[in-house]
Amino acid sequence: MNNQANIDQTSKDNSLLPAHFITDKATLSDPHGIYADCCRKFQGIPGIERTEAGSIYTVFYTGTETEGNGNFLLIHRCRDSDGKNACDLDFSETIMAVVPPTENTRCYDPCLWISPDKKLRLFWAQSCGWYDGRCGVWCSVCENPDADVPCFSAPERIANGIMMNKPTVLSSGEWLLPCAVWKVANSEYNYLPAERFSNVYRSTDSGKTYALYSHSDYPDRHFDEHMIYERRDGSLVMLIRAKNGIGEAFSYDRGKTFTGERDSGLGGPNSRFFVRRLKSGRLLLVNHVNFKGRNNLTALLSDDDGQSWKYSLLLDERGDVSYPDGVEGSDGYIYIIYDYNRNSDREILMAKLREEDIIAGRLVSDGSALKIVTNKAFG
Repeated sequence: MNNQANIDQTSKDNSLLPAHFITDKATLSDPHGIYADCCRKFQGIPGIERTEAGSIYTVFYTGTETEGNGNFLLIHRCRDSDGKNACDLDFSETIMAVVPPTENTRCYDPCLWISPDKKLRLFWAQSCGWYDGRCGVWCSVCENPDADVPCFSAPERIANGIMMNKPTVLSSGEWLLPCAVWKVANSEYNYLPAERFSNVYRSTDSGKTYALYSHSDYPDRHFDEHMIYERRDGSLVMLIRAKNGIGEAFSYDRGKTFTGERDSGLGGPNSRFFVRRLKSGRLLLVNHVNFKGRNNLTALLSDDDGQSWKYSLLLDERGDVSYPDGVEGSDGYIYIIYDYNRNSDREILMAKLREEDIIAGRLVSDGSALKIVTNKAFG
């Protein structure tokens, strides 16, 4: 996977250049262009958000035949404000492509997040080659994601590393961003031993500035992809992707330090997971359960701050379903997005459900549905 053969020291900093935004409708919809569904040969690693007015945004990365130079992001939008059946949602509107600044760089591992100020923030990683040891988290902000023509701000580099999972807003108002410099991979181009952790960046001014704040050093971590949630007593739990399952670490000083690293007992096939506090107070976890590889993607609920996961609903039993992201909408539905067979079926799928569906272990709510295809490539 590491395709750095043609990178030299003079061009390794190209990943520090801002990406290009493609918003021209004719270019994005050109049936013979690189952004067309019929041309793409690889895609996955999705993200999702939903505005209060019902605009659903999705993002994934694609371009070339696998992970490497030339990868770009595609952002789609769907209107879900008129009570449509979940299977009738139309995700064909391509809003924007985020294209790497040079041929020897790539844009990947995107994240969509609506911050407390109601702005839609798009995060992504950039690297020179598959992994240049430093990478970088970039951010662009859409002030009005419900506008007929949404406008995103110029890209801003805010951190070293990679962040594909949503930030966490503490009860104190601070934003914590889970950005990692991988331990599992290295590069001759940039070596940052003091930052090769599951890092936390913090903003105390609603995203105007960000600063490296703390980290966890779970020894079994693997591509990190960590997430943080706040417990009812104010302590924090960081969950971390590991070679064997999911690791966890704890903070009792609002994220200034993380300690007590250990295996969480949640299990998992060394893949991304998703965890979030719901408006009801329950925790939602999306993970692989009773798995043989990346199958049996399941939504779970906890009533006791993650001590147990009493309720579960199987979302997709098939092999090679992975990388969930999710959001709870103002309409009471939970939207979970994931990918399926990135190089063959090349599908981005969504589940739309309610808490009562997970509690029942089956779909019992009107409007809920599983395995909704939001995008499929045919290259």
